[in-house]
Amino acid sequence: MPPKVKVTKEMVAEASFEVIRTKGHENLNARTVAEHLGCSTQPVLYSYKTMDEIREAAYGIADGYHTAFIMPKDTDEDPMLALGMNYVRFGHEERNLFRFLFQTDKFGGMDVETLMRNPGLSDVLGVMAKGIGCGEEEAREMFLTFFCAAHGLASLLANNAMTYSEGQSRKMLESVFYGMTASRKGKEHA
Repeated sequence: MPPKVKVTKEMVAEASFEVIRTKGHENLNARTVAEHLGCSTQPVLYSYKTMDEIREAAYGIADGYHTAFIMPKDTDEDPMLALGMNYVRFGHEERNLFRFLFQTDKFGGMDVETLMRNPGLSDVLGVMAKGIGCGEEEAREMFLTFFCAAHGLASLLANNAMTYSEGQSRKMLESVFYGMTASRKGKEHA
């Protein structure tokens, strides 16, 4: 008889992430995770005390995946626009993860003020400050406007309320971005 495969806590978390990614967070349960792992539900439920703990572990993986997905590359000509386009593309390409991260009460219920105080935002603000040529505090103020535009587009895409067009998305984000930078330059010369 072949030895049984030991199902680890990490395997359960990764499988949960994949279930959410492919089937949606509303379909995450011990049975779907066990099916993904090719085992019974017993090892899944042994690894975590509750499904909420499993969701929390999957959320951590999804959050890291999202961050890696949206960060611009060193070769991007305009890092801030690249960041926005990557965010919009994430809403389009990873609909289930987007809804799990940003549109579920339990895990995504972070208000904008809390988001703006999030220490993890410093990398994004650094990209924005570099792209605009300003300090981090000014970047923080401008980020809110840009974030609302990108998040709105991504939300529409993730919920099938809009058809994805890279050109149209880019044009909208450029309008917001260049409008903000023009406004900033106008204030500097006033």
